[in-house]
Order: sequence, then C-alpha cells, then structure tokens
Amino acid sequence: QVQLVESGGGLVQPGGSLRLSCAASGFTSPYYTMGWFRQAPGKEREGVSCWSSDGATYYADSVKGRFTISRDNAENTVLLQMNGLKPEDTAIYYCAADGVPKYYSTWRWLNEYDYWGQGTQVTVSS
Repeated sequence: QVQLVESGGGLVQPGGSLRLSCAASGFTSPYYTMGWFRQAPGKEREGVSCWSSDGATYYADSVKGRFTISRDNAENTVLLQMNGLKPEDTAIYYCAADGVPKYYSTWRWLNEYDYWGQGTQVTVSS
C-alpha cells in the first residue's frame, strides 16, 4: 500500500524559507510522479510543482523562481525548497503521487494523482 508522509511545515516570516519533505513508501517501481499541491482557507486546492516520472518538472507561475522541487530516489523522497515566502503562500501543502508521467497540460489536475499525503501547514506571517 502506497503511503505519503509530509513534513517540514511551520510558521515563517515573509521573505523566509522552508523545506518540505514527502517520504513515499509502497511503490513497486522507482518510476513515479510526485507533486505538491496547496489549499488555502476558502480556496480550491491548486498545483504548486511536479516532478514527473519522465524527469520533467513543472511549477505554478506564482512560485517560479522561488520554489524548487528535487528528488532523492535513494530515499524515496521529494523535497520542495521554498524561498522568498509570501503571506499568500500560506496554505496546507499536500504531496501527491501517481505511477504515470504528467505533462504541462495535466500536472495540475487533482484527479491525475492516485495517492495523497495528509498535508502539512505552512504559515507565512510577521
């Protein structure tokens, strides 16, 4: 059974940094897509970044240049380094995974992902 466990959320001041981690277990193949989504109060869940199983990476326009996704296949972990955080980045951040590649037109779709973590809270406030 696939499990995703996020960690690394917290409270940070505007301009600060956080690094989120998502540990995956239960995949029978090392080739799977992992993505990060977030949901702010009263808003829909939205895609933040994705590392597709074919090696492509994608970012939402709102985080380009500030967030970086990386992957440690040996540890079955995907990381999201978040720099230059803004109050509008405040949300619950979710890790998601799936066994097939994603493309520019599909990586943001929630129903493209079969597995989800429980979420970790990120609060950006002074």
